[in-house]
Amino acid sequence: MDKAIKYKLSVVIPVYNSQETIGALIDQLTEILIKYDYEIILIDDYSKDKSREICLSKCKKYAGRVKYHMLSKNFSEHNAVIAGLNCAEGDYAVIMDDDFQNPPEEIPRMIESMINNRFDVLYTYYEEKKHNWFRNFGSWFNNKVAAFLLKLPKGLYLSSFKCINRFIINEIIKYRGPYPYIDGLIMRATGNFGTIAVLHQSRKHGHSNYTLRKLMALWLNMFINFSVVPLRVSFLTGFLMAILGMFMIFYFLLDMYVFHSQGPWPAGWFSLITSVVVFSGAQLMFIGLVGEYIGRLFLTENGTPQYVIRESRGVSEKDG
Repeated sequence: MDKAIKYKLSVVIPVYNSQETIGALIDQLTEILIKYDYEIILIDDYSKDKSREICLSKCKKYAGRVKYHMLSKNFSEHNAVIAGLNCAEGDYAVIMDDDFQNPPEEIPRMIESMINNRFDVLYTYYEEKKHNWFRNFGSWFNNKVAAFLLKLPKGLYLSSFKCINRFIINEIIKYRGPYPYIDGLIMRATGNFGTIAVLHQSRKHGHSNYTLRKLMALWLNMFINFSVVPLRVSFLTGFLMAILGMFMIFYFLLDMYVFHSQGPWPAGWFSLITSVVVFSGAQLMFIGLVGEYIGRLFLTENGTPQYVIRESRGVSEKDG
C-alpha cells in the first residue's frame, strides 16, 4: 500500500438531498485516506435539503481537502460526476455515491488493485445487493442493455462505485455533449479494466433518488448517445414489418381470389388496416427515433451545457 501514497487521489461524490449521510461520509473518508495525498470533491446536484450547509461546514473543517461545487440546477448524476472529474487533480479518481451504500473502507483496497494490476478502470461488484427491488431491477436491466449496446465482457457489472486513472479522466472530460454517460465514455476509451468484490451496505437514511423517469433518461442516454445500434435495429424492424405487410397482402389476395372468401370483414377493411397499422406505426416510431438523434445533435451544436457551477468552496482563496 505504501506505493499508493505517492499518488494523488480524488474522491468524486455527486450529492443530492443527502443531509443525513454526507457529513458522516466525509468524516469517515478523511480518517481512511489520512495516508494519502487526497481531495474530496463534492458536486451538489441542486439539493433541496440542508446538504449545502453540511458540505460547507466540512469544507471549513477540512480546508484544502474538501472541495464543494453547487450546480445551478439538477443536471442528473452523470452530469454531476463529469463536473467533478473536470475539477479533479488526482492521478486516480474514485467515484462513489453519497448514501454509504458504497463502503469507503474499500477504497484503499481498490487503489492497491489499480496500481498492482495497472488497470485503467476498476469496477466493484457485490455478492449481495441491498437496494430495493425496483433499483435492483433497474440496475439489472441497465447492465443487460449496456452489455448489448457497448459490447461489455460477460459478467462485467457497471457499478457506480469505481476507480479510474488519469488517462481515463482526461478522455472522459474531452466529451462536450449535454447527455454524458460515464460508463459509455469509459468503454469507448479502454478495454483495460478489472473488477473487485466489495460489500454493499443497506441504505440507513432516506430512499433512492432513482425514479423510473431518471432510469428511463439514463437508458435513453445509453441508447442514443453511445450507440448506433437503435438505428440498425430500426432498419431491421422496418424491413421485417415490410415483409409482414407483404405476407398480409398476399394472404388477403389469396383469400379473395383463390378461396373466394370475403371473410368477416367489409370489403377494403383488411387492406386499409394492414396499411395503417403495419406501416404508419412503424414509420412514426422510427421517425421519432431519428428525431431523437437529430434533436440531441442540435442541442450539442447549440452549446447546451453539461453542467453549470453556481458556487464553489474550498478550491482557492478567491472563491466566495
